[in-house]
Amino acid sequence: MRTRDVQGRLAKRAAKAGLFVQSSLAERLAAYYDLLVRWNRKINLTSIEGLDEAIDRLLLEPLAAARHLPPASTRLIDVGSGGGSPAIPFKLAVPALHVMMVEVKARKSAFLHEAIRRLSIEGAVVENARYEELLVRPELHEACDVVSMRAVRTEARVLTSLQAFLRAGGTLMLFRGPSGPEAPPMIVPPLEFTGTYPLIESLQSRITLMTKRRVG
Repeated sequence: MRTRDVQGRLAKRAAKAGLFVQSSLAERLAAYYDLLVRWNRKINLTSIEGLDEAIDRLLLEPLAAARHLPPASTRLIDVGSGGGSPAIPFKLAVPALHVMMVEVKARKSAFLHEAIRRLSIEGAVVENARYEELLVRPELHEACDVVSMRAVRTEARVLTSLQAFLRAGGTLMLFRGPSGPEAPPMIVPPLEFTGTYPLIESLQSRITLMTKRRVG
């Protein structure tokens, strides 16, 4: 499908979801989607079913979640970035946001590098590593405003590790499906449950926000 056709379908799906997407953003999102589809034929980046579902999941869901980014956020770490969603749509929607994409699989990391190059994205980097390996880097300790993750097991141990990247008052964004309680039971201090909010109705997707409590 041509990029122009994807743009048109994106506009219709966005209107249905109650989102407004500027034409310039729609063009870049469609270019990202086209690149993702072409690479997905060679390596398994993400599960892409029908076009509408793919647009809702990969493009519009991150845009809906971006409305929950804390004001004046400047640094985001996305854990398990895979095919680049939600990190790349986040970055395209909020250009001032510096994004670090963490992906352990080399071929997926290669795609992320290519996406940054082909889409001329500035202020984005890829770390081909496990997030645990990054915990020893002093410059990343309490250095970011937001940590986002999708399709990562949210055990208490994982959340305890990931909060180390957040500054005091920072936000952890957890992408979730329709099942499960509003407040996940595995949240442990210094993280505090902020709320769970709907994202895209067709997917029944939700996002859970947690804030790193200020100490002292």
